[in-house]
Amino acid sequence: MSAPAATGGDTAGTDGTTGADGAVGTDGAGGAPAGFGSLDGLRVLDLATLFAGPMAATLLGDFGADVIKVEHPLRPDPSRGHGPAKHGVGLWWKVLGRNKRAVTLDLSKPGGRAALLRLAATADVVVENFRPGTLEKWGLGWAELSAVNPRLVLARVTAFGQHGPYAHRPGFGTLAEAMSGFAALTGEPESPPTLPPFGLADSITGLATAYAVLTALAARDRTGAGQVVDMAIIEPMLAVLGPHATWYDQLHHVQERTGNRSANNAPRNTYRTADGHWVAVSTSAQSVAERVMRLVGRPELIEEPWFATGADRAAHADVLDAAVGSWIAERDRAEVLTAFEKAEAAVAPVQDVRDVLADPQYQALDTVTTVSDPELGPLRMQNVLFRLSATPGAIRWTGRRHGADTEAVLTELGLTPDELRALREEGAA
Repeated sequence: MSAPAATGGDTAGTDGTTGADGAVGTDGAGGAPAGFGSLDGLRVLDLATLFAGPMAATLLGDFGADVIKVEHPLRPDPSRGHGPAKHGVGLWWKVLGRNKRAVTLDLSKPGGRAALLRLAATADVVVENFRPGTLEKWGLGWAELSAVNPRLVLARVTAFGQHGPYAHRPGFGTLAEAMSGFAALTGEPESPPTLPPFGLADSITGLATAYAVLTALAARDRTGAGQVVDMAIIEPMLAVLGPHATWYDQLHHVQERTGNRSANNAPRNTYRTADGHWVAVSTSAQSVAERVMRLVGRPELIEEPWFATGADRAAHADVLDAAVGSWIAERDRAEVLTAFEKAEAAVAPVQDVRDVLADPQYQALDTVTTVSDPELGPLRMQNVLFRLSATPGAIRWTGRRHGADTEAVLTELGLTPDELRALREEGAA
């Protein structure tokens, strides 16, 4: 499978077509050559839009999978227009579209359907996020896809899953953040429920979908057969909240909003330093809680009967916050961080993106790396998610122009110039 020459919120549930301006992939790419990663040889068709499904495909592409991004000829993935742009080029897309070849097909047209089936016959994974029944309407459901490729894994990412009373509703990650209980838990006690200012549910679902796909592929290695992954965005969001369902089932316990405080341990909060900065402190381990109280000059609190467990300390958070907060308020951030580190107590500065880019630990890990982009030149973005010692991932190129690789990819399938011309005349590519 060939690739470009090496040189670098809300999702799901909307009904639409995916589908080329016929452009040849000539706009360079940056990063490492093909064949570098754990997933080299795996082909993924990314039919999804916005964030959860496409993020899963990005994570697979970061470790060597040949990801083919399929978009509608006239309606590109909306993520190309989300957030800030430079010179008219969407920066979010540069990250979300990295390590993907950009193809356009209108799947609702006969030519687009036929081309997609030919692609599916060569693929290992298809990721889609249309409303349930949409692929079936186009003759591209599981029956048709598995008929051309019994080893295929089809990951279906929707707001509410493939069945149930809400299955056909439009939905986005925001609704999952509300429905799961996350928003009800987030915010100050007397304030309204709070939604995150970024695509939290979509991001968690992207991670979960990549995990689900790899799990299905591991099963295929044993059975030889593919299968369907049914991923509902409301479920991973619920999973990361922990044992709330069990607490309620067994004790009728409902956790209330506590702001920055934890219901399970204390002190745990953000505290302002003398020079106007903020630091975060956590004491999930009993030994750390004891070190913090010794550090701030309140060792007598350790002897209190209620100090022995995290839950009991949380019930006395006012006392502990006062002790820690007053000590921190008298000192500059640098002094606070140094003292906590010396005491082997857990603390971190509250950072915005400017601080993140300057942070020496992130720099040591190359968490935010510099890649070459043919439209914007050098640009920085978050690196691959984790480090493997033998088969590391890499950013081979950034998000490419809409339809940049259509002709190259379809030619790989064996389409002739006349067939490509016919697809364009039909409006299918």
